[in-house]
Amino acid sequence: MNETAAENYRRRMARVLDHIDRHPDGDLRLETLAGIAAFSKFHFHRQFGATFGISVQRYVNLSRMKRAAFALACRAEMPVIEIALAAGFQSPDSFAKAFRAEFGTSPSAFRKAPDWAAWQTAITPYDNARKQIMTADFHRADLEIVDFSEVPIIRLTHHGDPAALNGSISRFIAWRKANRVGPQVARTFNVFHGVEPEDVRVDLACQAMPGLEPGEGMERASIPAGRCARLRLVGVNDELEAPATWLYRNWLPESGETLRDYPLFCERSNFGPGLPESEMVADLFLPLA
Repeated sequence: MNETAAENYRRRMARVLDHIDRHPDGDLRLETLAGIAAFSKFHFHRQFGATFGISVQRYVNLSRMKRAAFALACRAEMPVIEIALAAGFQSPDSFAKAFRAEFGTSPSAFRKAPDWAAWQTAITPYDNARKQIMTADFHRADLEIVDFSEVPIIRLTHHGDPAALNGSISRFIAWRKANRVGPQVARTFNVFHGVEPEDVRVDLACQAMPGLEPGEGMERASIPAGRCARLRLVGVNDELEAPATWLYRNWLPESGETLRDYPLFCERSNFGPGLPESEMVADLFLPLA
């Protein structure tokens, strides 16, 4: 397969993933998705499995379950039946059965005490599938040198087991909601102090607005001003390892730049449990001397 044909093939498969992402409660039958890819339905299911290492129906189920799990944990105001319908299920009973099959617990029990380790294990095939086709091909044109202005923040630092990170995220979101400082009000940041496989240290942070007080286990800090290489990422949400690796391994040695003594960080400007992943925006900042 030549390069042009391979890119066309990749685009057609990416179009299917984007459709699933945007229409969790829509018609996601095999025939519909094959038509979106412009492939024969007789071969599409085999093509999908060969490309992503997972069947198309399993991918659809995990896509819906991932969205539903985040809504349960982070959107306490949404009734379970509303989450079920938004995830493409016709009734709470069918949703509960599917949810238990994937995560080993009921939706209501997960809402009360999310088991993020079980969640991560369950959705790993989905994440791995997306990596097969959604990995961005980064270029120097995607990057801009900017002068970042200092931002005072309130941060919750997660340090330890990466499987527990989503629990910290849920706690931070709950604090933001209680204080009415959602993403539309205060800027959102992550600061990556260390990303060892079994020992993650990352700040979950938002802009410190006037009168906003830190919650339990949180503290005031600031992201300092300075020159940064900024890489804008669209449709790359959870998986930041690939763009970070490209910055350090490919761009930095060729740039002639030197690094400043502050860790890699990102600003998330368009994100949320109900937003299609293809529309999420994050700016990844590499601090420069």
